[in-house]
Amino acid sequence: MLSGTGLFVTFEGGEGAGKSTQIRRLAEALKGEGHDVLITREPGGSPGAEAVRHVLLSGAAEAFGTRMEAILFAAARNDHVEEVIRPALAAGKIVLCDRFMDSSRVYQGITGNLDPDFIETLQRIAINGVVPDCTLILDIPAKVGLERAQKRSASEAPDRFEKERLETHEKRREAFLDIAAREPERCHVVNAMQTEEAIAAEILAIIRQLKSPADRARLPEVAHHE
Repeated sequence: MLSGTGLFVTFEGGEGAGKSTQIRRLAEALKGEGHDVLITREPGGSPGAEAVRHVLLSGAAEAFGTRMEAILFAAARNDHVEEVIRPALAAGKIVLCDRFMDSSRVYQGITGNLDPDFIETLQRIAINGVVPDCTLILDIPAKVGLERAQKRSASEAPDRFEKERLETHEKRREAFLDIAAREPERCHVVNAMQTEEAIAAEILAIIRQLKSPADRARLPEVAHHE
């Protein structure tokens, strides 16, 4: 956990899990209660990282192999951490990030067949000590998530990752659940097959439960509305 006064929350899950929607809803709820909230995303989030995002999602780096993609993701993440996330946390903000280090573990590590030690070494360099306080994994069957993603972007071509095989997406789902099982103190699995409202309520409850005495010193009190 990063020392400071901010709170770092990351959202993970497969394509079409509803991360963007839930990040927006959580941000609105927290802002409504007086918190200073920053929404960001990966790959991207800072000028340097956004430039790399285009290269990655367009598929331009695909020909160079998964190892090169992993290195590019790590470079983008480090720029994002140092230019955006770390300063925001130091300023006491709640940072909500759409994807972070666990996506690299899953996409490049598990389904990219890269050596786990290589991935973890990249992550240590990329995050430079900035570990999420809480990771929310929105869980949905891969087939349902892909159908949602396709409807959402019907007028756009699938990106580098959306176009992959269903089996690959389902393997990623299992990999996210495995991370959650191995790191239960940080990770919380949320059933993304619920209604949007039910998911939002569950996420807000999780954020409120984070506040141990030490957390309360770092995060202003969130009012409970019955």
